[in-house]
Amino acid sequence: MEETRETRIYHVLTKSIAGFKVFLNEKDYQRMLDLLKYYQYNPKVKFSYYITLLNQKSKLYYDQLKDKNPFVEIIAYCLMPTHIHLALYEVLEGGISEYMRRVLDGYTRYFNKKINRKGPLWEGKFKRIGVTSDEQLLHLTRYIHLNPTTAGLVEKPEEWIYSSYREYIGLEKEKICSKENFFDFSEKEYKKFVEDRIDYQKSLARIKSIILEPI
Repeated sequence: MEETRETRIYHVLTKSIAGFKVFLNEKDYQRMLDLLKYYQYNPKVKFSYYITLLNQKSKLYYDQLKDKNPFVEIIAYCLMPTHIHLALYEVLEGGISEYMRRVLDGYTRYFNKKINRKGPLWEGKFKRIGVTSDEQLLHLTRYIHLNPTTAGLVEKPEEWIYSSYREYIGLEKEKICSKENFFDFSEKEYKKFVEDRIDYQKSLARIKSIILEPI
């Protein structure tokens, strides 16, 4: 990992207020995934139009959104019922703060309108901690991808469709993450790397320095 790069990679965690369940169904999870993609760049089109282009499987939205540097690059992610884990590379100075503000505010507006609710949805400011080596980053992605199995939501990480794990092992066609810019491993190698530690506690000691909160 280059010296200039390592100071720009962060594990980002945000939790809902009082453990409130903020993703109630597949539509909610998909909304957040769309927001994560949409706000990587300073968008030139409205979110509603962006979704229309996505639904039409149009390539135009790439041209209309990607004419500037992104705020962040997404390395890995996992959406959980009450919280979100992200591994982000900050491209622009202050990019993570601006990105997370837009994403979380956008989802709050959507969710509050959906259930006729008012007020904040997330527990204060998101938390982040820097990643300082390739090894830490690799173990961080495994920690992120094992969240659903550790929480007992699924038996195998690939069964949880709201994380980037399926993308990492070649089961997801649509790409969100820029993992190829940070890792050089085969899908088979990464799958074995994760499955060898399904029991998350076995790897806790090796990655505890980059874990912000217990699940």
